[in-house]
Amino acid sequence: MKKILFVINTMGRAGAELSLINLLKIMERKGYDVSLYVLIGQGEMIRELPPYVRILNPSFDPESVLSEKGRRRMALTVAKSFFRNGKCIRKIGYVIRNLFIMLRNRRVQIDKLFWRVVAEGAKRFEEQYDLAVAWLEGGSAYYVAEWVKADKKAAFLHIDYEKAGYTRELDGGCWKCFDRVFAVSEDAAERFRAIYPEYKDKTTVFRNMVDQDFIRKRAGEPGGFSDHYDGFRILTVGRLTYQKGYDIAVEAVRKLKDAGYSVRWYVLGDGDQRNYLEKKIARLGVERDFILLGSVENPYPYYRQADLYVHAVRYEGQGIAVWEAQTLGCAVIVSDYCGSREQVENGRYGISCELTPEGIADSIKRLLDDADLRVKLGQQAATKKMPKGYEELLYELVDQEETGKDG
Repeated sequence: MKKILFVINTMGRAGAELSLINLLKIMERKGYDVSLYVLIGQGEMIRELPPYVRILNPSFDPESVLSEKGRRRMALTVAKSFFRNGKCIRKIGYVIRNLFIMLRNRRVQIDKLFWRVVAEGAKRFEEQYDLAVAWLEGGSAYYVAEWVKADKKAAFLHIDYEKAGYTRELDGGCWKCFDRVFAVSEDAAERFRAIYPEYKDKTTVFRNMVDQDFIRKRAGEPGGFSDHYDGFRILTVGRLTYQKGYDIAVEAVRKLKDAGYSVRWYVLGDGDQRNYLEKKIARLGVERDFILLGSVENPYPYYRQADLYVHAVRYEGQGIAVWEAQTLGCAVIVSDYCGSREQVENGRYGISCELTPEGIADSIKRLLDDADLRVKLGQQAATKKMPKGYEELLYELVDQEETGKDG
């Protein structure tokens, strides 16, 4: 039986974690011996893992990584990482050196700064694996590259690498240790190759799988909006972070209201920008028009009840929430982030907008004013076949080697 280890940074409620769970459900049918190690042993989606998966963390906290308590817990884990496994001075030197680089480039990103510290301070295992997979860039990639024993190593990229703030200095040569690097979109692959042209040949595309049957089933469960609003509902699903661009969306709502449009924009998700966004919402006077609903266990009834889905973000690898919205027949608006063009296909399954308050508002007005176009986009999106193919990936990385030996 082939032994496979997956490593991920956290198990918070986000797209990459959901796509991992979808893959693990497929692998259960394949009969692999699968283990999972979560660098920061925390996150509510641990409850959704298939029971056959062996969790290597000696203890695990199901607290959300986005809650205030969860963020304190993560900060404590990072602090302890400086002292675990020794090399404390080297870790501090790495942080200081890269902090100066970030300051020089006028872009300080604390999470990127500490991922290597977390990786070096994580638990290590003597077990040998047939395949080790770093499911995310950053900490899990650093950990698998340097501290996991495996015949083959693969990594997944779920982000626009450069815009997310990763650099060669931060990575410290980790990518040379991987046999294959998989990006979730063509754009994401190209952005990575631009930084690492020497790894062009081993970098390919493998899109996140979307379980459409599961999404449709859960969309029919009880839940969804409870405010009895009978106007036009806009929905966005995603963490409350700078990356997701909600500060721009709030300004777009103000412009819609000033233009006389009756809309209510709802956000499902939580994160470190909640307080900032709440203050901005109050300052612009759109408390009744831009609603932060927090994170929910089942977002799919909200998609089904929304009139429009908007995914206007600063950067992304490819928006899984967009795939979900399209599955449930939502007309979608996306900004021009990495991977968005292949999701909407030149207006066939949605439309694009400029990432400005004016650009977002104008695109929403277009679909508000043209009900026929809005319905058409939603209907076409509902017929779209979503990415699949992890079976081929597993065959290439694991089973092909075994078949070759048998032959």
